[in-house]
Amino acid sequence: MVRILLTGGGTGGHIYPLIAVSKKLQDYADRGGLEIDLRYFGKADYYAKELETNNIKAVYIAPSKLRRYFSLLNLVDIPKFFWSILQGLWKVFWFMPDAVFSKGGPGALAMILVCRFYRIPLLIHESDAVPGLTNRISARFAKKVDIAFEAAADYFQTKAELGVTGNPIREELLIPQDQAMAKRRWGFDPRKPVILVLGGSQGSERINNFISENLEDWLNKFQLLHQVGYGKYAEYQKWMKQKSNYQFVPYFDSVKDLRDGFAAADIIVSRAGAGAIFEIAAMGKPSILIPLPEAANNHQNQNAYEYVKTGAAIIIEEENLLVNLAINEIEKILNNPALLIKMSTAAKNFYKPDAAEKIAKDIISVIK
Repeated sequence: MVRILLTGGGTGGHIYPLIAVSKKLQDYADRGGLEIDLRYFGKADYYAKELETNNIKAVYIAPSKLRRYFSLLNLVDIPKFFWSILQGLWKVFWFMPDAVFSKGGPGALAMILVCRFYRIPLLIHESDAVPGLTNRISARFAKKVDIAFEAAADYFQTKAELGVTGNPIREELLIPQDQAMAKRRWGFDPRKPVILVLGGSQGSERINNFISENLEDWLNKFQLLHQVGYGKYAEYQKWMKQKSNYQFVPYFDSVKDLRDGFAAADIIVSRAGAGAIFEIAAMGKPSILIPLPEAANNHQNQNAYEYVKTGAAIIIEEENLLVNLAINEIEKILNNPALLIKMSTAAKNFYKPDAAEKIAKDIISVIK
């Protein structure tokens, strides 16, 4: 029996790569005739069912966020951090994994320190161009550090082996889809362009407002498929209505929904989280990236600029987010078939299709 502990902040950007890697780990176990026990330690929230569906048992550990600045929230999170360590010491003892794989993020550091105490081999993966605090600390204890963006290597001061793997993507997303059929599935006219707007699992209130306040301008030109976020959907639904050329969803709960959303899109407008960027790249879609200004360490801005270097995307800073500018940039791409193909090709070239497999191999190697 091989036991592997998975941990990371409880967002889609952490959970989905963990799932992608876990499937490769299960493949290795099946080929080697081994039993494997995969468990996620952390706060899974919306993703608990998704983890269980993929044969990963979710074990609740209280989340906490470490801040390097003054905040009254530290009065709550510092005690929670020590409580999560106590929880971890007890629960990890009874599981006692052969290795731990961390995606970093809020809540992961407590598990890293617990596993360090038990001398459990550690591998971490950093999705962003600028590593978060948790992964910077965790790298000191890791046997291997895998990164998605080459630029992240400059931030790690560690003796651990460093590898550039890209970001793991769920293989089910990569099943080819017919664009016209995908557009019809969402109720759109297949002859007209569709813009997919992504704000992450929590959604982006500012992007939501930007779309809704200028909706007629958008719909005069395009059809929109808009992901507004779990927490913002109920409020958004009160004052916005679905239309034949405007559909909004809280989140793409199933891989099929997300796959069909990507397939329907001609261009994607998105925040610049690493998970979104690598999924967009895997789909080969031109994109407009709007980095979140408040993102920790300004990592979304760095992600966006690293990706834009490839020619696959255009950046619009939030302070410059004007409807005429956004629509003009989209029309420049749509009206230039050569540019459309160039951006699509650049996106596909940026994507690293074997990321999950490489990371799974690295996890197995730290056990030996």
